[in-house]
Amino acid sequence: MSVPVIEMTGITKVFPGVVANDGVHLEVAGGEIHALLGENGAGKSTLMSILFGLYECDSGVIRIRGREEKIRGPNDATALGIGMVHQHFKLVHNFTVTENVVLGLEPRTTVFSRPWGNLDLKTAEERVRGLSETYGLSVDPRARIENITVGMQQRVEILKILYRRADILIFDEPTAVLTPQEIDELLAIFNRLKAEGKTIVFITHKLKEIKAAADRCTVLRRGKYIGTVNVKDTDEQKLAEMMVGRSVNFRIDKKTASPGELVLKIENLTVVGSKGVPAVNGLSLEVRSGEIIGVAGVDGNGQSELVAAISGLLPVKAGRILLKGRDIAHESIRRRNESGVGMVPEDRHRHGLVLDFRIDENMILKSYRRRPYSSQLGFLRFPAISGHAESLIGEFDIRAGNGPATIARGMSGGNQQKAVIAREIDLSPELLVIAQPTRGLDVGAIEYIHRRIVEERDKGRAVLLVSFELDEIMALCDRIAAVSKGRVVGVVPAEAADERRIGAMMAGVGA
Repeated sequence: MSVPVIEMTGITKVFPGVVANDGVHLEVAGGEIHALLGENGAGKSTLMSILFGLYECDSGVIRIRGREEKIRGPNDATALGIGMVHQHFKLVHNFTVTENVVLGLEPRTTVFSRPWGNLDLKTAEERVRGLSETYGLSVDPRARIENITVGMQQRVEILKILYRRADILIFDEPTAVLTPQEIDELLAIFNRLKAEGKTIVFITHKLKEIKAAADRCTVLRRGKYIGTVNVKDTDEQKLAEMMVGRSVNFRIDKKTASPGELVLKIENLTVVGSKGVPAVNGLSLEVRSGEIIGVAGVDGNGQSELVAAISGLLPVKAGRILLKGRDIAHESIRRRNESGVGMVPEDRHRHGLVLDFRIDENMILKSYRRRPYSSQLGFLRFPAISGHAESLIGEFDIRAGNGPATIARGMSGGNQQKAVIAREIDLSPELLVIAQPTRGLDVGAIEYIHRRIVEERDKGRAVLLVSFELDEIMALCDRIAAVSKGRVVGVVPAEAADERRIGAMMAGVGA
């Protein structure tokens, strides 16, 4: 048997209050696509951060191509041919693609045969364009990061590590922010990289992606190594059971909806997007109590702006947003919250959490002025705040190493998402608007979140769900509204929907 390209043995890493990796083993063959699977907080990102030199392990051995190595920082990893694409991209948004790719390794014009001159952008652009063409990335070297899609930004991150001649490529949750079309394109890129002899390790929660792209899969659970399997010999159910330690129900069990009174009525809504043109363009939609309405559409067709307008983060140019008959289109965010609008935002970092606050502080962001969290004189009551957070942490299985005192920034993305959902559901809003509810969550957490959303519907809440996961929309919703170019193309009952029909409507036809 050939020597593994990566061999990590007995890797242990302890943070205050939590053992992130507990004697973990990982073995990756050269030229394979290897998936790293586990629940939120299972230690996957920590393990890969150790391999890339962002952390040093407390104990254990790392061998690269059969040789024991001490990786004390990213520069050591880069010298060994290891590159990493992080879940949250590390790009300078007002720089061009080329400037981001070559940052730190800028080619210089030569003076007296020495590279002492100015930045040689022409040579840099040619190198970046050549790499883009070789690997089928289709990236414009002169485009500014702020003007390209999230999917393209990820390709820039790939170019960065290829520019540094990496042949071991690590991807941390690479599909968490991508549309279904971009996910398919990324998996095709993985296969091209593999054909060129690259070794790929990617962290994911999505079992379909593992089945579609990976050769082998290593599973972690609560910081421990569970096993490594050949993907072609394993089904999704087995992978899920290895990940969460129990049987997982992929079906969403829910009774037929019994819609009641009209809670949300959107009339001819127009919202101007970041490019100065209407992103929501004359959109109308109704949501009743006791039902889940799903908004399905390709990313960039006004879904984000619709959610922002309902929550108050974007101004309404025209139209009305009626909550039980009262127009809230121009009310303050606090007034909307107090009127019964709950919001799980698309971007948990920008709009869902204060990352440098503790979890207990984040849990009362919308209720800190109320009793029992605040006294009559306005002073915060920290024992009540901490007890409230402790209850939600237990109920929603939020992995917080230091309990209510855990800083939000230090938690995994999936646990941050669960914290936001816990806070919003706990407020018992009449209208619950949820954008990308399971982004970055593992199958066990997805199963739980779906069940909680259905429970909210059955309590009589009106639920508006926005998701790029068409499977999620079709399984969870009672009615589906397909959007295209900022307006609703058509609304169909879930039982009458199929992927082809909804896909055609998302393309703007077949209402």
